[in-house]
Amino acid sequence: MTLSPLNQRRWANFKKNKRAFWSLIIFSFVFGLSLFAEVIANDRPILVKYRGEFFSPIIFFYPEVRFGGDLRTEAVYRDIEIKCLIISGGLEDCWENPEDIIDDAKDGDVKGITIDKGWIITPIIPYSYKTINDINGTAPSAPDRDHILGTDNSARDVLARVIYGFRLSIVFTLIVTIISSIIGIIAGAIQGFFGGRTDLIFQRILELWGSTPQLYIIIIMFAILGRSFWLLVSLTILFGWPALVGVVRAEFLRARNFEYVRAAKALGVSNRIIMFRHMLPNAMVATITILPFIITGTIGLLASLDFLGFGLPSSAPSLGELTLQAKENLQAPWLAFTAFFTFAFMLSLLVFIFEGVRDAFDPRKTFQ
Repeated sequence: MTLSPLNQRRWANFKKNKRAFWSLIIFSFVFGLSLFAEVIANDRPILVKYRGEFFSPIIFFYPEVRFGGDLRTEAVYRDIEIKCLIISGGLEDCWENPEDIIDDAKDGDVKGITIDKGWIITPIIPYSYKTINDINGTAPSAPDRDHILGTDNSARDVLARVIYGFRLSIVFTLIVTIISSIIGIIAGAIQGFFGGRTDLIFQRILELWGSTPQLYIIIIMFAILGRSFWLLVSLTILFGWPALVGVVRAEFLRARNFEYVRAAKALGVSNRIIMFRHMLPNAMVATITILPFIITGTIGLLASLDFLGFGLPSSAPSLGELTLQAKENLQAPWLAFTAFFTFAFMLSLLVFIFEGVRDAFDPRKTFQ
């Protein structure tokens, strides 16, 4: 796909802003890794070989009996007995002395019997965001070799929760920002382009809608329907779309009497094409200027709701919930440091990126 000359100039201007360009590379790399969080941090293996067959527990459900166990529930792959069953090919002695069986199985011979050795490929971090770990002492536990960032008050690995929480925050923010921006731009364009009675009616609606207590509505809806990701996304979009209306409306009110708009109307060009092909590009600079505030505000809103206990379910890997744990466990400073640096890293990169995007769309902005 070839970019137009205008977009090529914008991309060139964006790359000249080194801070924005490198922020985009770093953010894309980190976010790309977080998209594969299940492969990076999980208590289920990526791939298992057992009796010559291959299994992918990270994707599919396998009961314990499939590997020579007794239960029909999902195999707990972190248990030493299950590891022994897989590696030894299902020897019953695994229930008595699994460590010895595993050592012998590595040589392919157990009690003089040649076996088809199995193996397990585990993620780099062998814990999911909801895995309850066996730790020495009480939770939260300090960082150590097994848990680089320590554990929270439920003995869950903090690093795993940060990886999943980072992905959750960004995905939530992208969905809310994209949909609410589309609605806000369309509403603002209609107001500014037509003006008059249309603008007056829309303004009164926005005044009424803006006075609605968002937090109360979220609490009431969660009490009725229960807390869920998509419900929170819907409610955030419902209250977030007016953020861009005022900016887009002002730009369209200013541009509606320009000569090129009058000429297009005189030539019979449809209102839709005039609004979104000719007028909207001129309003993009002001629109993109507001986007970093919408994005950071959305991330802050999600973290605030989780911190107050009105956000995602408590089992979700939320960065706001990690902040709440830091507040309630002052004797565990690693929780506070982790939450602070995660938010600072994420928000700084996003602000730098959109600062570069804003400058790239500004025709008056040039870089030396």
